[in-house]
Amino acid sequence: MTNTQGEAAPATLEPTTGTLEILDLLRSGKVLTKTEIAARTELSRSTVNQRLDALLEAGLVIPSGAESTKGRPAGSFAFNRTGGYFLVADIGATAMRMGLCDLTGAILDEIDLPIDVTDGPTSVLGRVKKEFSVLLDRAGAGPESVLGAGVSVPGPVDTDSGQVVHPPIMTGWDGYDIPGSLSSVYNCPVIVDKDANAMAFGEQQSTYPDVRHLLMVKIGTGVGSGLISDGRLHRGADGAAGDIGHNYVSKPAGVESEPECRCGNTGCLEAYAGGWALVRDLRAQGQDVQSVDDAVRLLRMGERHAVRLARTASRLLGEAIAATVNLFNPQVVVLGGQLAAAEEYYFAGIREAVYRRSLPLATRRIRIVGSTLESQAGVVGIALLVAQSVFTRYPLPRITPSPERAPAPRSA
Repeated sequence: MTNTQGEAAPATLEPTTGTLEILDLLRSGKVLTKTEIAARTELSRSTVNQRLDALLEAGLVIPSGAESTKGRPAGSFAFNRTGGYFLVADIGATAMRMGLCDLTGAILDEIDLPIDVTDGPTSVLGRVKKEFSVLLDRAGAGPESVLGAGVSVPGPVDTDSGQVVHPPIMTGWDGYDIPGSLSSVYNCPVIVDKDANAMAFGEQQSTYPDVRHLLMVKIGTGVGSGLISDGRLHRGADGAAGDIGHNYVSKPAGVESEPECRCGNTGCLEAYAGGWALVRDLRAQGQDVQSVDDAVRLLRMGERHAVRLARTASRLLGEAIAATVNLFNPQVVVLGGQLAAAEEYYFAGIREAVYRRSLPLATRRIRIVGSTLESQAGVVGIALLVAQSVFTRYPLPRITPSPERAPAPRSA
């Protein structure tokens, strides 16, 4: 991009008072005039003019072509959602979903693939980069159009480095430079977060935007949770907040010894209630199960061993969630993941334990619900986290507005 003197313009937009406020207002999807922007931001008209000029030059804001109620051009402005793309990947233990998103984080195209996360980061991320190229090719775009990338993973992520730290089910990933692997291909910010955090953010932003306190519990191959506190994703000091899957739980009646968890400890919640533990216990009962999906199919068939194990797991999950409810006092608890899809065997036990073990003040208005985004929760959430990272802090990128509009977002 060049400026009016024909010189190369800076690659980024530097800090100026009011710029982020105006951009955030327009990123919400509103189409507004300068007068309306000034009224909503409480900035002076001259400041609005200057900041809009900078955002227009950077390609982040475009004239909308809207008209006033009197039929005269109103000088309305909108966020340029089609000026580039985000690429995101939601990596699970046995499958991953890649998405091509517009600059609001809305999914335009996606690819689902089976994987084994224990194949290691070189193999898995190599496949991610290959499928990212496929998504861009299908959109007729190149790497230069990518303004941000994001990856969610089923393990603890250090907030500062974006690296996973001693992940129980991600063999070979400890300390691997995930951001560096992608930024070597795409010259843009790369965001990495644990899957439950991405799911929590996606659910809150998409389904519960007015809810300030939300707990997301993922019950899949592992057990994890993400916290929204006062409207913000709560990661804790280092990114370890919400890891309830490795809380110690008392041994249930009928269990001879505490099972060993993949983290190396014994008696963890996940060692009883995670999908991998359900597969382990069903195999011990002589069942031919190879995956968590196989276990879910047995549950839906009403197989008695699977049902018994699920009911025990639901009570243990409920007790762990109850402790979190007492500590955190969320308005909404969202249950997601492969096992949560077997709602009839999990939700009743979880609800009963939460209401029995949590304080009345903490449960008098609580809602315990299933995920509305379901299998898309992770990819939606990490896309929104990328958008937040790119457009709510400096330096802001400069983009070249596309002459053609991107395809319409897919519905969740």
